[in-house]
Amino acid sequence: MTVAAEPVLAAVDWGTSNLRVWLLDGAGEVIAERKSGEGMSSAGAKGFANVLEEHLAALDAPDELPAIVCGMAGARQGWVEAGYLDVPARISDFAHAATEAPGARRPVRILPGLAQRGAHPDVMRGEETQIAGAELGGGTRFVCMPGTHSKWVRVEDGVVTGFRTAMTGELFHLIATQSILRHSLGEAPDAGAPTAPAFREALKTALAHPERLTSALFAIRAGGLLGRIPAEDAAATLSGLLIGAEIAGAVSASPGMHLVTLVASGGMAKRYAAALATAGLLVDLVDADAAVRKGLFEAGRRLYFPGASA
Repeated sequence: MTVAAEPVLAAVDWGTSNLRVWLLDGAGEVIAERKSGEGMSSAGAKGFANVLEEHLAALDAPDELPAIVCGMAGARQGWVEAGYLDVPARISDFAHAATEAPGARRPVRILPGLAQRGAHPDVMRGEETQIAGAELGGGTRFVCMPGTHSKWVRVEDGVVTGFRTAMTGELFHLIATQSILRHSLGEAPDAGAPTAPAFREALKTALAHPERLTSALFAIRAGGLLGRIPAEDAAATLSGLLIGAEIAGAVSASPGMHLVTLVASGGMAKRYAAALATAGLLVDLVDADAAVRKGLFEAGRRLYFPGASA
């Protein structure tokens, strides 16, 4: 008879719109999990502590089980502002800068975000934990984390030295639903498969001529009206143009980049892997869900079980 492992940590990824909770055993393996739409935007009304306890109770978590949290629960509008570590920031320092969550019924710490000050100000919150869980090793590594706000991060021997954000996902949504192009993309725009000819052609166009992005975007509308771009290809074209311009900008900012660690899951991973390969870059794919769990587990180990072996 197999004896179920006992949880040692609750790992929580609390985004703007979604919440994910995992119970992890002593090796960081998942015992149980829950997902919901109770992100930062809605959890405040019920209370972050109450929302967390409801999910942990549903998972039969012990009352004394400690929790480690990353993401927007640490934003100014979240549970408590967890602040930022300024880059350059050593990955191993993330955990010790965590903030205690007020009103919690168990030990709960919220990890900080990262801030880049100076000529190119930027911030991230949540992605730093994926970086910690990606197990990048030594040397110089370039990390791409696509999403609503894609992050491009430079890591040198375990130190985040700089990063840039591209609003690619948000721009796709805004352009598809609120711009003149909404008439070309229809009610439910679907970018389709990353192998779609329309996506790949638009991607190549943006990679070669990112400076023509705004005119290329309007060409989607004009091409539809003139019968040059079929309606079913419009969303794929928009996606290819935006992702291509994002990658072109990243390559321009980091001319020494040849290998990219892509931290992504599902369709996003396939789309960006194809796009990066088209740009002539080698890709090392890391599952985003696994990375955030590993990052949370490592932070929890450092905070709650400092004497345990890694």
